[in-house]
Amino acid sequence: MSPDTRHDLEPTVDDVDPNPYLADMTSLRVGGPADRYVLASSEAELVETVRAADDAGIPVLVIGGGSNLLVSDEGFGGVVVRDGRQGVEVDAQDTCGGASVHAPAGQDWDALVARAVGEGWVGLEALSGIPGTLGAAPVQNIGAYGQEVAGVVASVRTYDRAQQRVRTLAFGELGFAYRTSLLKESMYSPADGGPWYPTPRFVVLDVALQMRLGTLSAPVAYPELARTLGVQVGDRAPSDEVRAAVLALRAGKGMLLDPAVRPDAPSVGRPNGSASDGTVAPDHDRWSAGSFFTNPVIPVEGADRLPEGAPRYPVRSPLPSTTTGPSLGVVDPAWVKTSAAWLIEHAGFGKGWGVHGEASLARLSTRHTLALTNRGGASAQDVVQLARAVRDGVLDAFGVELVPEPVLVGLSL
Repeated sequence: MSPDTRHDLEPTVDDVDPNPYLADMTSLRVGGPADRYVLASSEAELVETVRAADDAGIPVLVIGGGSNLLVSDEGFGGVVVRDGRQGVEVDAQDTCGGASVHAPAGQDWDALVARAVGEGWVGLEALSGIPGTLGAAPVQNIGAYGQEVAGVVASVRTYDRAQQRVRTLAFGELGFAYRTSLLKESMYSPADGGPWYPTPRFVVLDVALQMRLGTLSAPVAYPELARTLGVQVGDRAPSDEVRAAVLALRAGKGMLLDPAVRPDAPSVGRPNGSASDGTVAPDHDRWSAGSFFTNPVIPVEGADRLPEGAPRYPVRSPLPSTTTGPSLGVVDPAWVKTSAAWLIEHAGFGKGWGVHGEASLARLSTRHTLALTNRGGASAQDVVQLARAVRDGVLDAFGVELVPEPVLVGLSL
């Protein structure tokens, strides 16, 4: 099958390409074919697909929106399964207990955030515009602009591949920390027949959220967002204004998916990544996996080794600092967080940088150095070569090793 005959990103259950290209299912738009693809329309189908693959010794890759994946050009020699379920259920909503809701793993993330803001559910507003699905959110404890999903997660229902049964993990069992969780760590754990890579031992089925009610956001924790809103760090602002500000900030950095580009119009073999009818001019700054590297978190006693001028941010726990209302997380005094983007830029990698200059098919975004982008026709190896060059350059310059945020499938830095 040639790249130009690939199927839509969201096929129906009755019309599924059995061997789709991962390039059509990931925001980086790279990756070879999968041996088999299943779009699950029910929890039972999702669980049975994973169980059958495990029983047969076949690798399985559970994907959401594909915005946190970098898959090799050779593709995936196993079963790729996606949860096609949508829909948010309100379990309870009152002024005393707040809003208790749950939704399946396949639920579109930003649609959930938009509803939360519209309904007056507080705690997701600064997470606006993050591509992907709800199921991926607790796995890596997604966060942005000073907010993390751990702040509202009550529990996660999972399929435990080791015990082959459905299990509900409460907040205290999920091990949330900066960009990680028990769910994510289980991907690499050797226990109980693992490692389970590239899919965690615990496959998310649905997520329960607990949010306060109100029109004002949780305290604004990120200085750039606070400046945009005209408030002080720690103040609250109307949630709809926070959402609008975050979407504008993300758009300015190329950190939103490009809605103008059809998912069935990949760039491979087409000039400038144009669509097959030549009418769409894609924004290649948005052909990325978002922030490719996590911000380094280092012990406070090692913070003096950071270069002069490098940002130093507090590391906050998912636990609130007060029970009387929305609050910033408790600061962990043992750790300091710095900016991966600052380190990249000051190591000599500017916006738009590529290993082979402007001829590079994979380059840093022209808007934000933390995003590695496909400029049209890039291969997975092109992206890896760029990531490796940036990582090694920062390590040589500052002695800090950057860690990739996306899951690399069939690839390694």
